[in-house]
Amino acid sequence: MSSVKKVKIGNIRIGGGEKIAVQSMATTKLENVSESVVQSLRLQNAGCDIIRFSVLDEKDVKAIASVKKEISMPLVADIHFDYRLALSCIDGGADKIRINPGNIGGEDKVKEVAAALREKGIPVRVGSNTGSIEKEFLEKYGRSYLSLAESALKRVASLEKYGVENIVVSVKASDVLTTIRANEYIAGKCGYPLHIGVTEAGTEYNGVIKNSLALGALLSRGVGDTVRVSLSADPVREVIAAKTILADLKLIEGGAEVIACPTCGRCRWNCMEFASLVEDYVKNVKKPLKIAVMGCVVNGPGEAKDADVGIAGSGESCVIFRKGVPVKTVKKEDAKQEFFGEIDKCLR
Repeated sequence: MSSVKKVKIGNIRIGGGEKIAVQSMATTKLENVSESVVQSLRLQNAGCDIIRFSVLDEKDVKAIASVKKEISMPLVADIHFDYRLALSCIDGGADKIRINPGNIGGEDKVKEVAAALREKGIPVRVGSNTGSIEKEFLEKYGRSYLSLAESALKRVASLEKYGVENIVVSVKASDVLTTIRANEYIAGKCGYPLHIGVTEAGTEYNGVIKNSLALGALLSRGVGDTVRVSLSADPVREVIAAKTILADLKLIEGGAEVIACPTCGRCRWNCMEFASLVEDYVKNVKKPLKIAVMGCVVNGPGEAKDADVGIAGSGESCVIFRKGVPVKTVKKEDAKQEFFGEIDKCLR
């Protein structure tokens, strides 16, 4: 159920079967160019495809061109309440803008922004979240997935009326089921690309769980064209989480995947700590590689026989295996050096 329409954002396209794009939002003020560039590059190096900045004033608008010179991913300007900032960002080189047609002024202001979008060929993201549902739909449907979705569709219609066609739609809630149902409803009503995610999802632990549930349910059904895993954390963690979700769903080719035994009473070594060390060691690996860290040799190599390389504890020693076949036995104190060496061999 991927969107029918493709929308070009800077140097990438979303929708219509294109690769799912990963987004994040900068935490810097855009006018602070050096800080904004540093954070943008960190996100870009982590695998971010699109970066969004809040645009609060004309100082931020003037910084768009300077930041864009230093990065290769598209820059989205996020604007609320002031249609003039939207116009300035369109003229100032933003690759896409995010607005709420309901809060940038009257109908004449929406019409003016729409004309600028058409003239420059700039795409726009519109939608709703549970804090910005139109009053008429709240009264009709209450605070529900239906009022959330219909509110977004009204905003889409307000731009379509003035000839805007390059639209990305988003409907977000902090509730997982509301997010899923609203996006499924929207997907059945329009062919525009969908930006999906759970808003106000919380700190990293809870936020990743909520987003994994919602994004997993939607993407596995073909709903969603670009994602943001919203977290109260370093935005790089958002990108890492999103990439992991997409890789686990086989929607992108992932880097190194570390699987680890949940452990039981048979485990006689610090499997959990070792798995964390391995995960950190391969966090920047781009080559597809499956690595297993197992608690014991009773079923370790067997359960992880599809792993490119794995290790399992056994008393005072550890067995290193490839595709389920043991290749060497090493002392526990030498396990890190020996196993990392085997990983390196797989990467050559």
